[in-house]
Amino acid sequence: MKIALIGYGKMGKAIEAIAVAKGHEISHIIDADSQHLLEKDNLQSADVAIEFSTPETAFSNILKCFEAGVPVVSGTTGWLEHLPEVTAKCLEKHQAFLYASNFSIGVNIFFELNKKLAELMGPHADYNVQMEEIHHTQKKDAPSGTAITLAEQILAASQAKKSWVNEGTHDADKLGIVSKRIDPAPGTHVVNYTSTIDDITIIHTAHSRQGFASGAVTAAEWLKDKKGVFSMKDVLNL
Repeated sequence: MKIALIGYGKMGKAIEAIAVAKGHEISHIIDADSQHLLEKDNLQSADVAIEFSTPETAFSNILKCFEAGVPVVSGTTGWLEHLPEVTAKCLEKHQAFLYASNFSIGVNIFFELNKKLAELMGPHADYNVQMEEIHHTQKKDAPSGTAITLAEQILAASQAKKSWVNEGTHDADKLGIVSKRIDPAPGTHVVNYTSTIDDITIIHTAHSRQGFASGAVTAAEWLKDKKGVFSMKDVLNL
């Protein structure tokens, strides 16, 4: 499989190593200095694109993949105000798109645990839920996309919480997310329910970028030759 890497930071390099080890070819490496490779005539020779760029460029990058007829897997966060437009454009042009805030198999199972726990805790107003996420200092957005996914799952099930805020809070109707940036942490997410009687805490801690990168390559393998809009729930059959 020929893979176009859009974004060649630490995550892009980790994806490259795993893809090559699995026998795939990196046909394009596209960063700020090689934007010409996103032109249709260049890009369309790829079988699939894996996009880990910046919040400022992700939307444009994805649309260029659609124009070239290349399925695209995106893990860039911080641009999701454009997600409805990307979804509509993908379906209109009969292309393939898969977005995930986190490609780690462990994190996606953690999402399912979080959703189930939120459903169970929803009726119990004596428990207050708060979150914490820890990443390395080079992470550009806060809270993380993974934390936002977790928060939205909690809000969907909670009878008390109406919105999330990126700070600790004592407001009963707000879900506080404390974001910490500490090197070299690749990613920790904590969901904590507290009451006067007891606490319930679930934690996911990543030890490296390998899980994220491996999941992104697995998603690209799965997406090749498909049409439509998908998520890691589809890839993992959750």
